[in-house]
Amino acid sequence: MANFPGDVMGYDRAITVFSPDGRLLQVEYAKETVNQGTPAIGILYKGGVLLLVDKRILEKLVIPSSVEKIIKIDDHVGAAISGLPSDGRVLIDRAQQVAQNHKTTYDEAMDVKGLVKDVCNQKQAFTQYGGMRPFGVSLLIAGVDEEPHLFMTEVSGVFFELKAGAIGANSREIIDYLNKNYKENLSYEEALKLAINALKNGLNGKFDLDRVEGAYVDTTTKMFTKIDLKKLKTKL
Repeated sequence: MANFPGDVMGYDRAITVFSPDGRLLQVEYAKETVNQGTPAIGILYKGGVLLLVDKRILEKLVIPSSVEKIIKIDDHVGAAISGLPSDGRVLIDRAQQVAQNHKTTYDEAMDVKGLVKDVCNQKQAFTQYGGMRPFGVSLLIAGVDEEPHLFMTEVSGVFFELKAGAIGANSREIIDYLNKNYKENLSYEEALKLAINALKNGLNGKFDLDRVEGAYVDTTTKMFTKIDLKKLKTKL
């Protein structure tokens, strides 16, 4: 965690108080929670968008399938979590309700950016009122409407649309790898290999395909689909 000068430490007692240099320290602490979370990667490819997450299962007695870091929001949208999984679950539960309400009201799927804005509005609200704390989670939200989209949401409620990106532990190393190796119009297979190699690079030899979770949303079907990585072991 970053070290802050002694004269600003009193400003981290409440979320609603800015430090003299214009920072919300509770938000910065929450970002540190994300930086310690499991790494997640998102990549746009020609015809869709891919998500990949290392679930970091350290206990042998934990059943891997019970740990879920990539979750479906709607038929055409899914999200990868890094940070506090419980915070991510709350945000995704809300996003699922918003998506279903939109579909019921308008008889059409909600656009991906509108869904991202709602999630980020909720995040931002929790940086504004006393008695609350920021959500200690970032999300990579992947979806398809007229075209594929990949969004990254920050703790503060800021969001960005990306071609490729990463959140969580070692995300800087993963992003550097993606910057060097990402190309436009990748095929699905090329994007999957790039994501796996980027994750290997970020994990520094601690990579294990058995604890990796993946999913994609394709523009043809517009359906969120989990990837069975065990079947791909011989090809990767």
